[in-house]
Amino acid sequence: MPTSSWRSARRRSRRRHSEVTQTGSRAAAEADVRTVPVCGLPVAVLDYGRAVELILGWAGDRETVYAVEAANTHVGVQSRRDKEFGAAMDRFDLVCPDGMPLVWAANHQIPHEERMRDRVYGPTLMLRTIKASEKEPVRHFFLGGRESTLKKLEARFKEDCPDAVLAGAYSPPFGEWPEDEFERICDKIRESGSNIIWVGLGCPKQEKWIGQHKDRLPPGVYLGVGAAFAFHAGEVRQAPPFLQRIGMEWFYRLLMEPRRLFRRYLVNNTLFIGYWLADTMKRND
Repeated sequence: MPTSSWRSARRRSRRRHSEVTQTGSRAAAEADVRTVPVCGLPVAVLDYGRAVELILGWAGDRETVYAVEAANTHVGVQSRRDKEFGAAMDRFDLVCPDGMPLVWAANHQIPHEERMRDRVYGPTLMLRTIKASEKEPVRHFFLGGRESTLKKLEARFKEDCPDAVLAGAYSPPFGEWPEDEFERICDKIRESGSNIIWVGLGCPKQEKWIGQHKDRLPPGVYLGVGAAFAFHAGEVRQAPPFLQRIGMEWFYRLLMEPRRLFRRYLVNNTLFIGYWLADTMKRND
């Protein structure tokens, strides 16, 4: 990364870091959820139980749009490097630490007794939320992925969570969307009556789509969950639990898809460490 771009990214992040530190997420603050800045993101200090509680609670508000992200190092680095992406992420109400590096970076800033013991992993959060919704007036909508993936996804959750209401699913076109695609998606969500919308368009598309259109989306909770669709559909294998616990899931995925992920992990992991060190030194000045 050129020196000028690095410095520009750091200046942008410092401005956003200051804003996040002062205000955090309004919805998270109202829910009494502590947030700490990691790469300029207001990372929530919480566990699965609290995250599910918030999501189901917000789903009961039929007049408001809430945005929830399960963020990993890729999201953190993109938020720092890409001004448009960072602006979209500023509109999210809850940023959960999907990756262990975000947990470690957040824990470094808070008292020992308040530190998180585990991450809030997107695919697991999805499963736990849908399972917990079986006794709630909640309807789920899946947006993203191929038709075949969505069919497998629905079959999986109908088996694992038989009382959950899976109200709709839509596979939008790949690549550039036609001008009327946004309204088509919104119409499908409205017609389904869904109040929890799982968005699996991939990063950075899903975050930009949610953040940039937040004022125009039908009321509900929109969750960016990345590869969760492919995992739950059985199309991509998840890393063994012990690798997930020690923050090495990225290494397992790299072994599975080296061509696609090598550059992404090399660049993102290196930059994340650099940003974290720079922020740590700045706080200690």
